[in-house]
Amino acid sequence: MITLFSYPEMFSVADNNPYGLKAFAFLKLSLLPFDHVHIFDAKSAPRAQLPYIVDGERTIGDSDAIIAHVTARYGVTMDEGLTEPQRTTHLFVRRTLDDLYWVMSYSRWRDPRFWPLFRDEMLKRHPILTESGMDAARHYNFERYQYQGIGRYDSEEVYARGLADLRALADVTPGRGFLFGPEPSSIDAAAYGFVANILYYEIDTPLKRFVQSRAELVRHCDAMHARMA
Repeated sequence: MITLFSYPEMFSVADNNPYGLKAFAFLKLSLLPFDHVHIFDAKSAPRAQLPYIVDGERTIGDSDAIIAHVTARYGVTMDEGLTEPQRTTHLFVRRTLDDLYWVMSYSRWRDPRFWPLFRDEMLKRHPILTESGMDAARHYNFERYQYQGIGRYDSEEVYARGLADLRALADVTPGRGFLFGPEPSSIDAAAYGFVANILYYEIDTPLKRFVQSRAELVRHCDAMHARMA
C-alpha cells in the first residue's frame, strides 16, 4: 500500500501545498489505493521536503519522482499515449508551475496584505500550530525568497511574474476536456495542484483574481476537483 505524506488540507483542497496536491491528484487519477497522512514536520522527508511517499521499503520524495515511480511500478497508463510534442509541452508546463510556486508562496507568507489572513486561517484550522511557530516559518520563507531571488523584487514585479505564468497556462488549457485530450494525464494533476490552491483559496490575491477571469482555468480546475472525491 502506498502512503502519501503531505501538508494538511485547507480551503476544500486535500493539501495546501501545490506539489502535495499534485501528487494526491495523480494518485487519485491512477485509481490505485493509497493512504494519505497529513504532517507539518518535513525533517524526516527526503531532502526535508514534502510531499513524499512510502511504498513498501522505498521512500520517494519530489512530486515528479513520485509520479515516475508509481507509473513504472504499477503500470499506470495515463501518460502512455502522449506524443513527443505533448511530452515537450508537459515539461514546459511543469517548469512554468515551478516558477509560479514562488509567487504563490510569496502571496501567503511575504505580502503584508495577505499574511495576517493566511496566518489566522492556518491557526484556526490546525490547532497544533502556534503563532510563534508561524512567525518562525515566515522568517524562514523570507530567507528562501532572498536566496531564490524573488525576495529582491517589489510586489508588483513579483505578481507580474506569476500572472505571466498563469496566462501561459491558461493559453494552453482547452475549453473542454483536459490538456491533452478527453481524459486527464499527469500534467492535469500538476495544473490542478496549483490552480486549486489559488482558485479555492478564500483570500483575494492578484493570482486568484486572474484565475477567476479565465474561464478555461476555472472549468479545468472544477473538472479535476470533481474527480478528487
